[in-house]
Amino acid sequence: MQLTLRQLRCLIALADHGSFTRGAAAVEVSQPSFSQQIQLLETHLRGRVVERGGGRAILTPLGRDAVAGARRVLAEVAAFEALADGRDDSLSGTIRLGVSPTLGPYILPQLVARLHATSPDLRVHVREGLPSVLVELLADGSHDVILVQLPIEDRGLHVERLFREQLYLAMAADDPLCRREQIAASDLAGRGLLTLQPQYRMSDQVAALAAQAGAHVLRDYEGTSLDAIRQMAGMGMGLALLPHLYVRQEIRDGDDVVVRPFTGGRHYREIGLVWRAGAGRTPAFLALADLLREVAR
Repeated sequence: MQLTLRQLRCLIALADHGSFTRGAAAVEVSQPSFSQQIQLLETHLRGRVVERGGGRAILTPLGRDAVAGARRVLAEVAAFEALADGRDDSLSGTIRLGVSPTLGPYILPQLVARLHATSPDLRVHVREGLPSVLVELLADGSHDVILVQLPIEDRGLHVERLFREQLYLAMAADDPLCRREQIAASDLAGRGLLTLQPQYRMSDQVAALAAQAGAHVLRDYEGTSLDAIRQMAGMGMGLALLPHLYVRQEIRDGDDVVVRPFTGGRHYREIGLVWRAGAGRTPAFLALADLLREVAR
């Protein structure tokens, strides 16, 4: 029995929508036909991919593995079709972009505006997520490319370094450090540093800076976003690290938060665009990388 792309698309629709009825509607087939495709797939795999009964279709362990494999296969098929259409080296068609919440809101609006003007045939589907989850979704084919803070450890991925983004120290407007034009590590001795959740690379940077400067990390106040730690810094709950793209867009004179650069610009984060090695649309992703560099500048 041959496995078909139609069966894989039905499996993914079932996983995404959680029911045979909604899955069938998503791929525009009748429910009996949809169920038959899932049964054929189960025969091929020699096991159940979904638990029947109840109001929701729940994937079995075999089903979860099958869905991940199906996403990878269909992602490669899409890349192959892009080659056939001559779209591999152009910004057209559809690109599924995953992005970290500490980056997306502060660079994507400018990128989308640029793409709208220069590449009207391109559709970008954007989904935010934690960095570790983004890598998993890239690997299983849910995303075509992701925009994240580096480093990323995975030999099966291509990492295109985009730019280094300066980090600033943020503090309440009445903090004594506001009187300094630049911040040295020694200025942080004994102070409390606010941090993001451990899933973000910046959390590691805050911990390293605290260890270097003799400061301490305020683990009771882990933020879920840059806005959260900015607000906590503005209330005098601690000091925070904020990246340049955020500062450029969100911080203004007279705000409750003041930012200062570090002496010598020694603290920064590195941003990269990442895709699966050997992806058929590598030239298009490189063009996207160039646009992101321009927007960041």
